[in-house]
Amino acid sequence: MKLWTMIAPVMLAALPGAGSAGAAERPAGANPIFHDRFTADPAPLVVGNRLYLYVGHDEAQRDEMFNMKEWLVYSTTDMRHWTSHGPIMNVRDFKWAKKDAWASQTIYKNGKYWFYAAVEHDDTHPGKAIAVAVSDKPTGPFVDAKGSALITNEMTPRGTHSWEDIDPTVFTDDDGTTWIAWGNRQCYIARLKPNMIEIDGPITEITPPHFEEGPWLHKRGNLYYLTYASLDRTTQRDEHVSYATAPSIKGPWTYRGLLTGSGKYSFTIHPGIAQFKGDWYLFLHNATLAIGDQSGAIGRRAVTVERLYYNPDGTMKPVVQTDAGVTAPKR
Repeated sequence: MKLWTMIAPVMLAALPGAGSAGAAERPAGANPIFHDRFTADPAPLVVGNRLYLYVGHDEAQRDEMFNMKEWLVYSTTDMRHWTSHGPIMNVRDFKWAKKDAWASQTIYKNGKYWFYAAVEHDDTHPGKAIAVAVSDKPTGPFVDAKGSALITNEMTPRGTHSWEDIDPTVFTDDDGTTWIAWGNRQCYIARLKPNMIEIDGPITEITPPHFEEGPWLHKRGNLYYLTYASLDRTTQRDEHVSYATAPSIKGPWTYRGLLTGSGKYSFTIHPGIAQFKGDWYLFLHNATLAIGDQSGAIGRRAVTVERLYYNPDGTMKPVVQTDAGVTAPKR
């Protein structure tokens, strides 16, 4: 996400009067995929035959820009019917953070689930920071794994603003090494120590063209992908999704252009990519959902999903955002 101008699982369905217009008539799995809350910044994780989706919870009222206090997780076995597992953490669970449960990602390693998230640090280290939590289960409970921030603003002095250290993406390579990338306007990458709670070596800047925020790392075959929210400030009003590829996690990264347009009614957009049961999916968000008398807005977004396809050379085919989502026929 960007700084700019229930306990028991339940099967989710479109609720009359609680979703976007016509939501009750849409097939299960159509976009937006959740209608019970405003959600943003989707981050998928596949565990066996189930896909878990970690999201931020937008709670902005009236003209608020962002109000995010907790992270939620949903799961599915068929990409159409989703189970809500409720909140997995609150920003207050990081005692050194003071607000802003912003974008996150969870990965599995060493028998545990590691949750990385952007928060606002208290006044001892002003600015945005990256937190890390851990759990024995993908649905939590998650607890602060370090007792302090993994990354603070003073660790990236080349940056131009206090909110550059946001939107972590974590990726474990074939050799077992785990990397973390993050950023706003500047994109950084660093290796993690095997304990998953410390940086191992230097922080490197890898900012691709038009990078704004929301990086996502994944690998397919021998090609590495860096997908991100982009903004060409000379021609675009809202964020789009662009991507770059590389032969190694260390680069060099080659810019491949736009993957999607902007999210409907939303200035921000945030990609998350996963392969599940043989198909590839791109998760995003827009601001088309209405709940009760609250319409979509910059701080009231809704998670969506589209199928993702690749060309023979490994480049990704452009994705058109739709209402149908995964309910549309495969290409």
